[in-house]
Amino acid sequence: MNWKPNPYAVVGLSILVAPIFAQAKIYISSEQAQQILFPNKVLSKSPIIITDDLQEKMRAASSIRHPFQGDRIWRSSDGGWFVIDEVVGKHEMITYAVALNAKGSVLGIEVLEYVESYGYEVAEAQWRKQFVGKTINDPIKLNQDIQNIGGATLSCKHLTDGVKRITVLYDLTLKNMPVKSQ
Repeated sequence: MNWKPNPYAVVGLSILVAPIFAQAKIYISSEQAQQILFPNKVLSKSPIIITDDLQEKMRAASSIRHPFQGDRIWRSSDGGWFVIDEVVGKHEMITYAVALNAKGSVLGIEVLEYVESYGYEVAEAQWRKQFVGKTINDPIKLNQDIQNIGGATLSCKHLTDGVKRITVLYDLTLKNMPVKSQ
């Protein structure tokens, strides 16, 4: 008896063992984001200690459970702020940067690294520009003042909440930081 493989079984097996290609991508470096968001400005590293109280206030305002790290903060020569943060997309971390002017208004955001297999549309300029001009006084909420992207809902929500958390950080801490003389 000769065995002949069923062509449908072979195709089905190849689908089961086919690799899943992710959209994982490093878009830009921290230094490149600084140049994009603060062109021709001098930035100096300005890390802060994040107390449990501050962490809890930021968590309550934004619903982001992942702790904020206070070691990736820079101040621009004109009093603005450049902050790098991370939020969970659906399963993996999204690393992004937020630029604030001296009064706490969002100048822009840049996605530095996105490793989810889908939802990467949050890195597109058209979606990110919705944040420009937002302050602590704005809702910064998905489907209120920030539009969702179909198929990227969790990434949109978490990134939006992350930007809200940065405006809360500014309001509670950064705006009261003394300017260092150069």
